[in-house]
Amino acid sequence: DPSGTFVQLRLGLAQTACRKRAPQRHCRVLEGRRRPTCLACYKFDTSDVPKVLDKYHNCGPSHHLAAKEIRQRDEAECRAVEEAGKGDDTLYLPGMFAFSRGLPA
Repeated sequence: DPSGTFVQLRLGLAQTACRKRAPQRHCRVLEGRRRPTCLACYKFDTSDVPKVLDKYHNCGPSHHLAAKEIRQRDEAECRAVEEAGKGDDTLYLPGMFAFSRGLPA
C-alpha cells in the first residue's frame, strides 16, 4: 500500500501461576480462568523511520455476552486504521503546525 504499512495482531492472553515479582521462563497456565483476546491494529507511514499514522487496541474477554458486538466494533475500528493516510484525510497531530506573529515592519 503506498500510504503505509498496516499491521493487525490478535493475541490470546492466559493467566499463569507465576508471580509478578519473580518472573520465570516456564509458567503453568491456570485452567478455568478468563482468557481475554486482544486486538491491535497499527498503520505506519513509508518514511525511513516509520511513524504511527493511526492505531487501535482493545483487550476484552472472549466469553462476554456482547462478544459479537465487540468483534464488529473492533473490525470497524481496524478498517478505519487501515484507511489512515489514504487520500485527503491526512492525520493531524497537535504541534504539527506552528504559527508565529511577525514583527511590525
